[in-house]
Amino acid sequence: MKRKAGEDWTRDASLDTLLDLDGTVLVIDEKGGYWVKFEVRRVDVTSARPHGLHYSLTLHGNANERLVGFDNAHGVRRSAGPGGKRRTAYDHKHRLRTIGPYEYRDAAALLSDFWTEVDAVLTERGVLP
Repeated sequence: MKRKAGEDWTRDASLDTLLDLDGTVLVIDEKGGYWVKFEVRRVDVTSARPHGLHYSLTLHGNANERLVGFDNAHGVRRSAGPGGKRRTAYDHKHRLRTIGPYEYRDAAALLSDFWTEVDAVLTERGVLP
């Protein structure tokens, strides 16, 4: 990788934590059937994945349906309307039946944002108080 003029190469200290979660499945509520899964690996830096990661962090319900997901597996429109068609975001989040772009900042923020959405959905469903 070549360094671009003015590019910040500060190491993301939380990246190792995120990478270590690859392949981890955690049962959140065995009785209710809620579980989370982490898939994270390094990839070449591209315009679709400028942070050099391919990731999928998901919360599933009792019928194995995805309730929350943060990933960069495919492009999504940044917004509705004519302008949204031209710009594609690969980092995005799924929440129940909605999907929208996600602004990846670093591994720690990704994990925090994911768990915030997980907690919100589980609270809405009465799993958490």
